[in-house]
Amino acid sequence: MPNDTLHGTFSKLHQQLYASDKYTLQTANRLYGEQTYSFLQDFLDATNKNYGAELAAVDFKGAAEQVRGTINQWVEEQTKNKIKDLIPAGAVDAMTRLVLVNAIYFKGNWDEQFDANMTRDRDFNINNNEKVKVKMMRKEANFNYGVFEDLKCRVLELPYVEKELSMLIFLPDAVEGIKDLESSLTAATLQTVSSKMYSTKVNLLLPRFKLEQEFGLGDTLKKMGMGEAFSDAADFSGMSGSKDLFISAVVHKAFVEVNEEGTEAAAATGVMMRARMMPRRPQEFIADHPFLFLIRENSSNSVLFFGRMSQPTMA
Repeated sequence: MPNDTLHGTFSKLHQQLYASDKYTLQTANRLYGEQTYSFLQDFLDATNKNYGAELAAVDFKGAAEQVRGTINQWVEEQTKNKIKDLIPAGAVDAMTRLVLVNAIYFKGNWDEQFDANMTRDRDFNINNNEKVKVKMMRKEANFNYGVFEDLKCRVLELPYVEKELSMLIFLPDAVEGIKDLESSLTAATLQTVSSKMYSTKVNLLLPRFKLEQEFGLGDTLKKMGMGEAFSDAADFSGMSGSKDLFISAVVHKAFVEVNEEGTEAAAATGVMMRARMMPRRPQEFIADHPFLFLIRENSSNSVLFFGRMSQPTMA
């Protein structure tokens, strides 16, 4: 895809996602560049126009630690104090030339909220041998639902207010089935899953949970084919006109909280399937072992957050 088309498509998608007043969804992008280093004006114009990312000129050479604090404070503000200390100590120094930062914050209420009086303590199976007590929410209602035998999982859709966004929960059949499920999911799989779901009455048990996770994405990106970008062979001349830039690290932090009212989240990054026919009695969807979840904008099928709930932190 040509760069102009890619940038324009992202810009239109951004406008579509953030036009609603039914939920809070905001992103913020910013470039922090060494004040003595020259970046191409075309690069700065493109990032500002298409991604809303302005360049903040900072003094990495003389005050790297102070700049780190400035970046972290900005991220914290943009994520309503949910993401703290995104850039760890030692990640920037006098040789740093550019830090690219993206922050996203979401808060939405369920279209039909859970009754807090129905929430009970219940076991959550971390694996076949370990259990922890969690606050398990309960609701019996009609949900979009599907049983996918090839993926060895069941999927349930929990809509947010006005159904513009939804949370999809992928519950493996086996307590320790989450790794196999993760390896099976692709963009095409997600699209097929959505098309095979149907509305039926479900008795849903879902734990309250709060997730806070930090990732170093360097090794993952290298395995995905970006190894050269982290080496002396990197070519980011489209940003500066020279080839002296390379990626030193990529860090990502995420926060997600799910309770009876809805979800608060922040971050700073063909399979043949069948769905069973609608049953007469309510289906049981008991999320008492590790599962995957995603938050999706429904009209565009854009995935805003994707996560794994392996061990709930009591919320």
